[in-house]
Amino acid sequence: MMVKVCKVVSMLVGALVFAPLTVSAQSFPVKPVRVIVVFPPGGSNDVTARIVFQKMPDVAKQQFIVDNRGGASGSLGAAVVASSPPDGYTMMVQSTTHIANAFMYKGKLQYDTLGDFIGVTPMARQVAMMVVHPSLPAKSVKEFVALARKRPGEINYGSAGHGSLLHLCMEKLASMTNTKLAHVPFKGGGPMLISLIGGEVTASIATIGSAYPHLQSGKLRPLGVTSTDRVKGFPDVPAIAESVPGYEFTAWVGAFVPKGTPRPIVNKLNADLKTVLADPDVAQKLSKLTLDPMYMTPEQFDTRLKSDYERYEQLMKQIGVVK
Repeated sequence: MMVKVCKVVSMLVGALVFAPLTVSAQSFPVKPVRVIVVFPPGGSNDVTARIVFQKMPDVAKQQFIVDNRGGASGSLGAAVVASSPPDGYTMMVQSTTHIANAFMYKGKLQYDTLGDFIGVTPMARQVAMMVVHPSLPAKSVKEFVALARKRPGEINYGSAGHGSLLHLCMEKLASMTNTKLAHVPFKGGGPMLISLIGGEVTASIATIGSAYPHLQSGKLRPLGVTSTDRVKGFPDVPAIAESVPGYEFTAWVGAFVPKGTPRPIVNKLNADLKTVLADPDVAQKLSKLTLDPMYMTPEQFDTRLKSDYERYEQLMKQIGVVK
């Protein structure tokens, strides 16, 4: 009889312990959520975050406030998120630069790249585009490569920072074409584009979403896209692979929360983001900027993060970014 009583008490205690978690997950969110974009305004991470999280209140019934915290290729903002309470009220928007930073800043990061975050879902696939200032006498990838070989180390290109997608895209191109370029890192894609438009740097492989208005205005000249095929929005712009066989580099923009965030809350955020990404208006806005909507479960995203970690380590060693 005593054993039965103990079992009943144990079950009741367990129910009481997990009840607050269940209730909080069901009612989450009950206050505004801060979304830290780890790059300055104007880049693809920022653009994706503002399109997606502007729609989230319609689904989650709370505000999602975008907060730009740029610096050190996103690692400063990531450190803020890693040290935030794991309650779902602080999120991070970051790209595959998050993985690259593990190698670019090895031993210097204030967080564990894979261990201190939970990937909620990727939100968009990034396709980048090689663009140049109109003053650069190159109207194709082939002409750019020829010019770079003729003027080794003289063509300066901008990126969103060391280890960023833009940096790795261009370094991979330089490695595959046996050319030498001068790298000028910025604190994000937005500041880099301002300098590129102003002619302070003359080339870049930029995300199409952030470069789009400048392509439309003619302030930048497109040379090629980083996907294996041409993109729907720019059918006249060839893939870089058409001139450099085997070239390909695409990435993602994803949503994260600090480690320790209760799984029911992670699942709730994932489900709400899935709904938002399926919204025709959101999908159209992203696709127009060649930021293809991209959804995964937290488990699928975790697998992708681990495989990307291995892929980036090999790539960065191959192009000599790290030893």
